[in-house]
Amino acid sequence: MSRTLRTALSRRAVLRGLGTAVALPLLDAMGVPLLRAAGAEDAAPGTHPQRLAWMYFPNGAHMQDWTPKAEGAEYVLPASLTSLEPHKKDLLVLSGLAQDQARAHGDGPGDHARSVAVFLTCAHPVKTKGANIRVGVSADQVAAQKIGAATRFASVELGIEGGRQSGNCDSGYSCAYSSNMSWRTPTTPVAKEINPRLVFERLFNDGKPGESKEARAKRLRRRKSVLDFVGRDARALKKKIGVADRAKLEEYLSGLRDIERRIERSEDERKAGKDPAADFDVPAGVPGDRREHMRLMMDLLVLAFQTDTTRVATFMLANGGSNASFPWIGVRGAHHGLTHHGGNKQKIEDVKRINHFHVSQYAYLLAKMKGVKEGEGTLLDNSMIVLGSGIGDGNRHNHDNLPVLLAGGGGGTLKTGRHVRYPRWTPLGNLYVSMLERAGAKVTAIGDSKGKLAGLG
Repeated sequence: MSRTLRTALSRRAVLRGLGTAVALPLLDAMGVPLLRAAGAEDAAPGTHPQRLAWMYFPNGAHMQDWTPKAEGAEYVLPASLTSLEPHKKDLLVLSGLAQDQARAHGDGPGDHARSVAVFLTCAHPVKTKGANIRVGVSADQVAAQKIGAATRFASVELGIEGGRQSGNCDSGYSCAYSSNMSWRTPTTPVAKEINPRLVFERLFNDGKPGESKEARAKRLRRRKSVLDFVGRDARALKKKIGVADRAKLEEYLSGLRDIERRIERSEDERKAGKDPAADFDVPAGVPGDRREHMRLMMDLLVLAFQTDTTRVATFMLANGGSNASFPWIGVRGAHHGLTHHGGNKQKIEDVKRINHFHVSQYAYLLAKMKGVKEGEGTLLDNSMIVLGSGIGDGNRHNHDNLPVLLAGGGGGTLKTGRHVRYPRWTPLGNLYVSMLERAGAKVTAIGDSKGKLAGLG
């Protein structure tokens, strides 16, 4: 049995094997984790950690089918949001929020690049296709700087589409703006990872690069699971914990193995040229089925939150101005092009289908998080998960009245199950200031924010 398991079962306990370290979910044997650590100024002792995640989709939405007509708790989910019906009590639909800094302000066209760059920074990007990119520090990275030292990874950045960090991608704006929503400094974007295998290996290596590489190569040659490497520690741990914890551990390890199998199956299908939905360009090693790709990444995100490997994450469902097609929902036209519908009814219907698809992925993530028990509640109860876009109506390219959803309990600090309408041009950054404060990362401003967002609690 490893040294880790000979000591008291701590919040940082892991299962170890050759070059492998499997973090554990929160178990009753660990007690309730304390949050007063590494910059979490306002986190109260004796509470569960709060997780923050931002999901981004490009090209805006058909707002008539996104925005509920009624405000408050009696609202009805409109057509684009119907997949969220099981999570309505966990949801806040926020209307009227805006990103003023995504407007041109004299810089001319380039709304798609600006909408991504501004979404979390709330700052206006320098228009350049050269190396002198500059925008601002994103809300996720502000949180990572303040509470990230409490976890193995300060933040995790995920995506579906790869992207360049240079060159012209939108009317003179660098591709770095279109491809990145996370910025560590005003001049340094944090590149997202789009390969589920690489995310998996990052989460489950033991921090020793040489040994980890050796173990990974051995495991892949023999098609062995990470669980085969840590089996001895797992069996020893089961003897030390109670019945409820054993059941929780078995469920967690079973879910982990399922993710491994799905990654392997996707890799095999690509090698065999059997991509179920290969109407878009993807690099080798990435699932050909865009739906499975998204869900694998979300499963890995839940895993990272569940094991407290990180408390901060971003997930780009596509890059700014993405022209992906969606044949599995009957949409073969390019997403960006369809949003310039000019009132064409068929194109509008296609945009609505795409909006519904993206929201259904969000609903999938919420369901997975609700399925993870944490103390008397769930992982979702101790999280704040945003889905949104930096463009309102894709046909108009406006940056006010953005499509923004917030789900999760925020540790009991959010009054969910409502549609809240704010005055026009209320800064989206106000929401981020409020979220960070609830997570123990108090800040006075994010970009052009004007304070905290009222009406959340």
